[in-house]
Amino acid sequence: MKADLHLHTTASDGRLEPEEIVSLARRVGLDVIAVTDHDTVDGVARALAAAQSNSITVIPGVEINTDVAKGEVHVLGYFIDYTDTELAATLQKLRDSRRERARKMIAKLGEMGMKVDWKRVGELARGGTIGRPHISQALFEKGYVSSEKEAFDKYIGHNRPAYVERYKLLPEEVVRLILDAQGLPVLAHPADIDGLDDFVPRLKAAGLIGMEVYYKDYGPETVDRLARLAKKYDLITTGGTDYHAFKDGCEVEIGGTVSPAHSVEQLFALASKRSLELLNRH
Repeated sequence: MKADLHLHTTASDGRLEPEEIVSLARRVGLDVIAVTDHDTVDGVARALAAAQSNSITVIPGVEINTDVAKGEVHVLGYFIDYTDTELAATLQKLRDSRRERARKMIAKLGEMGMKVDWKRVGELARGGTIGRPHISQALFEKGYVSSEKEAFDKYIGHNRPAYVERYKLLPEEVVRLILDAQGLPVLAHPADIDGLDDFVPRLKAAGLIGMEVYYKDYGPETVDRLARLAKKYDLITTGGTDYHAFKDGCEVEIGGTVSPAHSVEQLFALASKRSLELLNRH
């Protein structure tokens, strides 16, 4: 069983429609995928519908950005109830904050002599959640940077000159939000989190059930370090590519990093257990 559990669509900052990501996943031989758009579940229903004709399983998911003292922490939510009203309200607040943040970043870039058109950024978002990747794409189109990665590294990444803070949620708050939406919270791409060894037990106490150990181009040493930490706290070890279809020559292609089959089985088993518990309570 091959599973890529970290994929983005046009609902946030990916370049493929939900139906396209499902079709591509099947073509490259994946059996299970998770649609995990940033701060939105708008692509989930379309992906689930497309999966019915593509003989592939789609896990409804989300990736929620949070803030800590020294950067950001992202939390993935798997098997969420994407119709949950509380989740929807919080995600809408986050998306509104992203939009305002993008406007402020564009203003800062303008002050630095890099004129980015707001209308063009909206076009690049294709109706989805506006994020920094859309600004980086606009910068690349205008020739201000040689790659979208350079845009982050020089201008719009954390602590860069055009960076703007946004509405903040704490990681523990997001873990609880995902649990309340019947989901399974998993810590995303954790290798660069400052003080990870102390941070993980805090999230575990809040309800974290897994950690993304196999991610993009993590090397053997990083994977081993994360796997040992996950084992210490009895966390499921997941994996995925964080695929956006950027096609910039730097991105790991969909299916290039996958979750271990036993981890996927653990996720499905835990999701089934949670569903049964919820059914029994009602």
